[in-house]
Amino acid sequence: MCNFLKKWLGFGNRIEQNEEDKMKKFLIVGLGNIGEKYANTRHNIGFKVLDSLANTESVAFESLKLGDVANAKIKGRTLILLKPSTYMNLSGKAVKYWLEKEKIPLENLLVITDDLNLPFGTIRLKTKGSDGGHNGLKDVQDKLQTTKYNRFRFGISDSFGKGRQVDYVLSEWTEEENSKLDERLKTSTELIKSFVLAGVNNTMNQFNGK
Repeated sequence: MCNFLKKWLGFGNRIEQNEEDKMKKFLIVGLGNIGEKYANTRHNIGFKVLDSLANTESVAFESLKLGDVANAKIKGRTLILLKPSTYMNLSGKAVKYWLEKEKIPLENLLVITDDLNLPFGTIRLKTKGSDGGHNGLKDVQDKLQTTKYNRFRFGISDSFGKGRQVDYVLSEWTEEENSKLDERLKTSTELIKSFVLAGVNNTMNQFNGK
């Protein structure tokens, strides 16, 4: 075999390997607001889920461009955990930057967010959908120019009076909710691992509604 052909075949193998490597890399984004005053609020459940996963995998976050980032390895997959530092309403900027920087395919993106339309602690994975009035999802949709990306919705219920929505999502969990949160966070980390290892469809079948 001529040297040119050997080199060409080698180049082709490298391209194939690079594509395979891309499919093993995932961007897991938890939406929330930076700052101590928001740390334990309902709107920050995305951050809390990522903190739980990072703790389980014994990895630490570091402050990088547009967010706090941690890297975890799970059975040959690389998970880039991102907590945007842009505040909720500009979350899409950080998502787009890290997707492009790490060359992660859109199907390997998972965005974790609070959801007023689900009872407390209910978890639901979807592959597409509207922003549902959520400003973080609205900006992600705007920056990515698509509604077809995976999102993990964590129910926070809608137990607030008329005109009190903002106060409610930015308030802290009740004592009763806090008592159940650890178990819900554990299940949430299991969902993320399943998404990475078993795929979105299998994960939806196993976890949605739990």
